[in-house]
This record gives sequence, structure tokens and C-alpha cells, in this order.
Amino acid sequence: MRFIDLRSDTVTQPTQEMRRAMLDAEVGDDVYGDDPTMAKLEKMAAQIVGKEAAIFVPSGTMGNQLAIMSLTRHGDEIILGENAHIVIHEVGAAAVLSGVCFRTIKNSNDFIYASDIKCAVRPDDIHMPRTGLICMENALSTGTVVPLEVMKDVYEVAKSLKIPVHTDGARIFNAAIALGVSPKEIAQYSDSVMFCLSKGLCAPVGSILAGSKKFIDIARKNRKLLGGGMRQVGILAACGIVALEKMVDRLAEDHENAKLLARKLSGLPYVSLDMSKVQINMVFFSVDKPMKVQEALQTKFLEKGIKINEPEDGLFRFVTNNDVLQSDIDYIYDSFVEAMN
Repeated sequence: MRFIDLRSDTVTQPTQEMRRAMLDAEVGDDVYGDDPTMAKLEKMAAQIVGKEAAIFVPSGTMGNQLAIMSLTRHGDEIILGENAHIVIHEVGAAAVLSGVCFRTIKNSNDFIYASDIKCAVRPDDIHMPRTGLICMENALSTGTVVPLEVMKDVYEVAKSLKIPVHTDGARIFNAAIALGVSPKEIAQYSDSVMFCLSKGLCAPVGSILAGSKKFIDIARKNRKLLGGGMRQVGILAACGIVALEKMVDRLAEDHENAKLLARKLSGLPYVSLDMSKVQINMVFFSVDKPMKVQEALQTKFLEKGIKINEPEDGLFRFVTNNDVLQSDIDYIYDSFVEAMN
């Protein structure tokens, strides 16, 4: 049975071209620096985001945490949005692995502004932690994107204060398409950037962390410390190369499918949905129906061959991806209406 999976864009299946590339990949021991396919991927990835060097990591979480480990020291405080992935969905790893604490910024749109940084940076006071890092995110986990001028202002303030900046760009390619810019234009406003290959780009495993050569050298040693040193990993790098060469431009299709689904759902009197926030491949909405009806949706959808997550904080999230076809949108909508009545 074919399932329509709206839980995330991490559920995408590797393409047939990726499967063939895995079979044919030239490999070597990457810890020794001997894997030519991985070397090709890391060089390509660094160039795409305009950085000197890059390193492959198993997950976006590891990429973010390596950036924090490599740019801070124990006892530091890092500034980031209160709903950032690093805060909400990375299991408190920054405290466990790097011994840092959070100073979170709260704005209704989840942006971080230069004025926030100026207020949040700690003074040189014996009682206070050192502000060691600023973390931005683009696209946001809310499915919206941050304008370049906002990132630029934050980065310029950070530079004036000699504080490094890391960008969680898990969906940087989605953000670039939504903003009409290149990934390099987004990444220029950070010292390090992480992006995922295993979300909308369909690679089965992996993310990239990029920055200066000195930074990546430190991150590579920290990756080994975490048990992330891998051997004949060119079989995964081969998929990453296909992802970057073939799968980036098609993300626009996911955006269009998300907007199509959102428009249909927004026409229902019991659905609350802000179309202005459907900017990439995510549709967030709430439902004005009895809780038992909402709680039954996941089960009823599964019976129809549709997979979704339970609502979080009262919001459903449907995520379009390479394996959700435009022709599936009507079926999803009709199944939703049936389940709500």
C-alpha cells in the first residue's frame, strides 16, 4: 500500500538515482580522509554556501551541536529564539555536550532582531555568563522565512561585538527559494551554517556543517569525540551529491503543493489558517471541532493511507515533500473533510 506521508520532509525515500549512486560509489576510510566521494560532497557543499570548508554529519542536530561545541566554551550563554529547533527539539544537548545555557528571544514572528541582540548580550560583569554565540535559523521551524536584511543586521551587530554567529539552515534551500536568493546569500550572514540533505532533498542520511577551515578542523575533532567518525561513508555521500545536483530546484513543487493544500483547507469554516505563513512546504492550522474529533484524525487518516503527526500546542502540521504528488492534494482534502464530519 502506498502511503501519503505528511509527517515531515524527513520521510522522503531516496530516489532511484541515489540508490544507483550508492551502489557505484567509490569509497575509502573517511576518518583517514580517504573517501573520495565524501571529499567531493564536502567541497561541493562548502562552495554552495560560500564557506571555506564543510563536514558531513549524520544529523542536523549533530551539526548544530558541533557548531556550539566548536564556537563556545563551558559556561557561555548563547542567544537564540525561544522556539528555535536547538531549544525545543535537540534534547537539551547544548547543556549536556557544551555546558552552555540559553538566553532566548521572544518575538511573535520568531525572528531575532539586531535590537534584541543589543539588549541580550551580557556586559563584562563578574556575576554574569559570557555571551559566546548567537544562533539564527532560516527557514524557521514555523514554516516561515527570515528576510536577508534582518539576518544582515544581526550579523553586523554580532561582528561589532566580536560574537560568532551560527545559522541552523536545516531547510536553507527552501528558504532560498522562498526568498528568491541563493543559499550563499543567506549563509553569508553567519560564521557557520548547517543544512540537511535528508529532508526535502531526499538523501537517506546526513547533514552538512560549513564554515572556515579552522572551524571545520575543530568540528571534525569534536565529531570524532561524539562517535561521529565514519568509515566507507561515500555510499551516503553519493546520495548527498545527487541531492545537491538534482533535488534543490524541485523544492518549489513542494511549496506550491503546500499552498494548494492550505488554500483548500482555509476555505473550511472550522479551520483557522494564516495563508501568509505558508511560505515553504509546511501548513500549520487549528481546527474548531470537539477534541475527540481532532484526536481521531490521525487514526482515520491512517485508514485512508495518510500519515500525520498529532497536533502540537493545538496546531496540526502537514508537510509536503517529494513523495506527495499534486494529485494527492484533493484526496488529502476530501479525506480531511470526511474525517471532520
